[in-house]
Amino acid sequence: MHPRNKHNSGYDLDKLITLEPTLKDFAYKRADGIKSIDFANPDAVKLLNKALLKSDYDIQVWDIPPQFLCPPVPGRADYIHALKDLLDESDLPDKVQGVDIGTGANLIYPILGSREYNWRFVASDINPVAVKCAKTIAELNKLPVKVLQQKQPNQFFKTIIKANQFYHFSMCNPPFHSSEAEANKGTQRKWRNLNKTPQSSLNFGGQAQELWCEGGEKRFLLNMIAESAMYKEQIYWFTSLISNKDNIKPLQKQIRKVAAEQVRIIEMGQGNKISRFIAWSFFKPSSSL
Repeated sequence: MHPRNKHNSGYDLDKLITLEPTLKDFAYKRADGIKSIDFANPDAVKLLNKALLKSDYDIQVWDIPPQFLCPPVPGRADYIHALKDLLDESDLPDKVQGVDIGTGANLIYPILGSREYNWRFVASDINPVAVKCAKTIAELNKLPVKVLQQKQPNQFFKTIIKANQFYHFSMCNPPFHSSEAEANKGTQRKWRNLNKTPQSSLNFGGQAQELWCEGGEKRFLLNMIAESAMYKEQIYWFTSLISNKDNIKPLQKQIRKVAAEQVRIIEMGQGNKISRFIAWSFFKPSSSL
């Protein structure tokens, strides 16, 4: 994990249980004697994340409706810290403002970005239930976040970014799958990897817009890159996570097509897993704001 990630050394489950006592019902000792929880249980994962947000980020009120994605806080924090490094390299001002595309009901990136670096956010989502929940989290925790309803599935910045507004970055965790059937297969595969009997496709959580879109991650990001050219003077760094490394080359090709000045692939290591995000900018490296 990133050196500044608060979760580099794991977490103190006993401490987290004191903050969320119900978490005790899901705790057990592994064969090596270390206390853990059942990560195949969505209720356990939700309570763990709730406790981590309370313990390490002073988020006193956080909840998401059933069947919405529950993000792993440590991995999401890595994206925030790596993005901070990118902004520092670009010598951008301290009072940072960003856009979170598809913030979900959990509002995780604005939570982490505002708590870690005092960033201000505009966060958007196409699901009205997610928007309502994210607004509640922002308001009850007094976060510097404005949550907006995205109008169309293939319009990422239109209606979100107004004329004469400037943001230092945008960020996104795009839907991975290209269809509901493909998403369900992926969920069943997760159950098998956990050596659990496959259950309902909804047990891992996630609404349709969170899990899949026509054309999957690749088409989603190709569309985003194409639209970014219309906002090239209003966002310094456009960024997004990429789950499938095979999508990198076609995305880089699309970025060259829209004549961006900079493109970066930034890898983040989390144990044996490597995640990454792509970043592109229409500002030259020497540009100052």
